[in-house]
Amino acid sequence: MKFDFESIIDRTGKDSSAANVIPIPGATVKEGFSKIPMWVADMNFATAPTIPEAMIKRAEHPLYGYFPISDEYYDAIIKWHADRHHATVTKEAIGYENGVLGGVATALQAFTAPGEPILIHSPTYIGFTGTITNNGRKIVHSELYRDEEGVWRMDYEDMDKKIKENHIHVCIFCNPHNPCGRVWTREEIEKAMEVYKNNNCIVISDEIWADLVMNGNVQTPTQEISEDAKMRTIALYAPSKTFNLAGLVGSYHVIFNKYLRERMDKVASLSHYNSINVMSMHALVGAYSETGREWVDELLEVLSSNVNYAYDYICKNFKGVKLAKPEGTYMLYLDCEEWCKEHNMSMDDLLKAGVAVGVIWQDGRPFNRPFAIRVNLAVPHSRVIDAMDRLDKYVFNAK
Repeated sequence: MKFDFESIIDRTGKDSSAANVIPIPGATVKEGFSKIPMWVADMNFATAPTIPEAMIKRAEHPLYGYFPISDEYYDAIIKWHADRHHATVTKEAIGYENGVLGGVATALQAFTAPGEPILIHSPTYIGFTGTITNNGRKIVHSELYRDEEGVWRMDYEDMDKKIKENHIHVCIFCNPHNPCGRVWTREEIEKAMEVYKNNNCIVISDEIWADLVMNGNVQTPTQEISEDAKMRTIALYAPSKTFNLAGLVGSYHVIFNKYLRERMDKVASLSHYNSINVMSMHALVGAYSETGREWVDELLEVLSSNVNYAYDYICKNFKGVKLAKPEGTYMLYLDCEEWCKEHNMSMDDLLKAGVAVGVIWQDGRPFNRPFAIRVNLAVPHSRVIDAMDRLDKYVFNAK
């Protein structure tokens, strides 16, 4: 490979939540075990080299005053969507957001009233839960379910029923889905958008994971489904998941409907905080480059290998642990109910047992499944092998 995805980088003291925080209350790592960060959605790979190059080049100029967003920034986004997603994006449709969740908050404030219900699928990304409730809105869940083959599916009849019963006008859609890892097919998105259209709902589509699709799966942008989908959808993107840039902060919306766009822009302007950072702007340009494209292509090979290995290992060796094979993202979402009941162990004790041997995983219960654990596979392949081995010997098959 041209890029290094195998080196284990020490992030201690380098502003890293992934490496420096243990998210399980009361959990500690036993002496003799190194920490493998496998929780927050943060990759443990050095990012594409053109990103620090672009920022360093800009930082060498010693003035950092007010600035307009460059044409280069817009052109990079337009070309990226054309090349990677076969989608046509226009400059006027692009708008900066201080994070995808910031964009969600702006949309909720622009198109709903306090106390108003919002439809979202469950399991639910905890960031959505916090953003909706912190903005005084009410969550209505439509449950995803696993079919006979273990694949996560939407229940379109339930979606329609919940929207009608609760008089819902705004829905949040996650494409690809976090935490389930589903990359919805075009047909599935068409059916979902038909439900939203028939109920005249505005759709907030989180597509932050759009670039991270593995094993030959294909992500279809929600706005590409139809002209109606294009005009009723507020799509939110960012290079942060793709290139591990969350610490820089910087996302963007794509909104083709002039009315929706103007309302979003007006509400975002009221706080006087939703302004792009000059380093974030240059980082995106460095990311959405030819080298960035090559880097992502290699990254997807690594992530596919990690997912395939972990999925096969768990299915073969961890009896009572169920999961669907993720098609996108780099997260596993484990269902440990059968294992916990068989071994008379609580979820709290199971989570602590993993951390004790250095596997820093994430409590998946806040995503709305009572026996869930979320595991981040964006680490060097050798660490995936090590983590599975530790969980096998000391946790799930401990003697």
